[in-house]
Amino acid sequence: MFVIVGMVLVVVCVIGSFMATGGHLDVLYQPFEFLIIFGSGVSAFLVANPIGVVKKALGRLGQCFKGPKYKKDDYLELLMVQYQVFKTMKQKGALALEQHVENPHDSTLFKEFPRFYNDHHALEFFCDYLRLMTLGTDNPHEVEALMDQELEVHHHEDHTIGHALTNMAESFPALGIVAAVLGVIHTMGSISEPPEILGGLIAGALVGTFTGILLCYGWFAPLASTAKQIMEEEATYLGCLKAGILAHLQGYAPQVSVEFARKALAPHNRPTFLEVEEASGELPSV
Repeated sequence: MFVIVGMVLVVVCVIGSFMATGGHLDVLYQPFEFLIIFGSGVSAFLVANPIGVVKKALGRLGQCFKGPKYKKDDYLELLMVQYQVFKTMKQKGALALEQHVENPHDSTLFKEFPRFYNDHHALEFFCDYLRLMTLGTDNPHEVEALMDQELEVHHHEDHTIGHALTNMAESFPALGIVAAVLGVIHTMGSISEPPEILGGLIAGALVGTFTGILLCYGWFAPLASTAKQIMEEEATYLGCLKAGILAHLQGYAPQVSVEFARKALAPHNRPTFLEVEEASGELPSV
């Protein structure tokens, strides 16, 4: 919601100020200038990136309008699913989780936490390392190294998407200059026209530069920044799982392992110790 409001305000402030100082709105209506800039920018984006990156980048742009993927309640639920799993392992052993890990989408345990259950990537990440534990893996240093490697691959993918969006945004000012130069060429080809016509042609050419800069710094660069922030939030979500798993492997009690995981969260999304304690007390017995 705030993204849409911000984008609208950018246009209102720029165009409104232009009109308030006596500018004529019809001068800014240059559809072919917009086609040159936006069309060639998107086309260059398609040339520069494989189809997989293009699809994911478009998906990230769509997420920008929905807001952050995870909120405080989502993180509290994430802590609770870890608590329940670690408590089960402490009381019944790692093998008690085997059926849940092998068929997580049929797991009655994970279904108790619907938001986590419906997050395919996080569920798969958690189950992969729980599976290693059921197979006898108990060295926290080896597991941490493996987690870091997997998270680095995930981070590299996010970086590629963020870099692609930023490059597209930064291409618009240069393409705006291309549109302006074409406008000047058109103007020079009409040099014999009277001043009022030449003035309109020059104004149309300058609209190209204006449009390119506005698209970049008013819309697409902020959208790319928002997309990167959303991806960082997702990395924090997985980092919370990592902290809890490693604490459990070091032999801590479920309450302590969950506290390790809680401390891995950003302050604005981190549930308080009391909230975690109250929520864990409401969980069904294992």
